[in-house]
Amino acid sequence: MTTKSMDERIDAIVKVLDEKKAEDIEVFNLDNADYIAKRVVIANSLGGKHTGALFDHLKNELKPQGEVFLGSDVSDEWVVADMGDILVHIMIPQYRQRYSLEAFLSELTAKKQD
Repeated sequence: MTTKSMDERIDAIVKVLDEKKAEDIEVFNLDNADYIAKRVVIANSLGGKHTGALFDHLKNELKPQGEVFLGSDVSDEWVVADMGDILVHIMIPQYRQRYSLEAFLSELTAKKQD
């Protein structure tokens, strides 16, 4: 288990994704929302095998830093990585547009402001 702060952990995730050519990386803070994770990271892959390759890079870079991957669902179109209090979604742009997780997560973060 890592002793890094949440911000340091998110920065490490974003750094790996950015260095490996992920696009449109967004982070959602769900600390005060009723959701299964405290943070959600969403990134676009360039398509096909790049989706799984990004996930492999995350594991290879972050496991030595103490990050634990509790589970994952991996395909060429979409990867969901469960890191406990952080969920990482890497997907092809078409899936990201189709499922519009940003809209759902934005609604959750807006509700916490009420």
